[in-house]
Amino acid sequence: MKKFLLLVCLSFLTLAANAQEKIPELEYVCELKVKCDPAYSVGKTSHGKRVIIPIVGGSFEGPKLKGTVVRGGADYQLVDENQERTELKAIYDIKTDDGIYIHVCNEGILSTKNGNFYFRTAPKFEAPNDSKYDWLNHAIFVCIPQVKDYISLKVWRVK
Repeated sequence: MKKFLLLVCLSFLTLAANAQEKIPELEYVCELKVKCDPAYSVGKTSHGKRVIIPIVGGSFEGPKLKGTVVRGGADYQLVDENQERTELKAIYDIKTDDGIYIHVCNEGILSTKNGNFYFRTAPKFEAPNDSKYDWLNHAIFVCIPQVKDYISLKVWRVK
């Protein structure tokens, strides 16, 4: 039993070392165009000001998926004005053109510390296992948001 555990541990360490040698590639997935209502504050905490931005619709399109953003989600933010940093957590659903609902939880950071602008998020998708979108459940995604008259979220899958 000890030899088996040692072999498993050595195999894992070898795989981990080999994986670290490769620089991850990115594969473009889609652009989400999320429409929002005006933000409102729900008060201050010891960590900053809590802000909620209702999500009221939108659309998304990419090589393997297309559809609409479902009304009813929200972007929950914790704004720390002293640190010039905002933590974001948007929770909402999207509906593909073929009628499949996919849940999205997108977390990230917006920072303007020392005049340096940084805005990145990492969406997590929950698609039905028996759908052609199951591949969304088995990957890490990164996103570059941009604020326009909607929120543009360009999403890539880390390969």
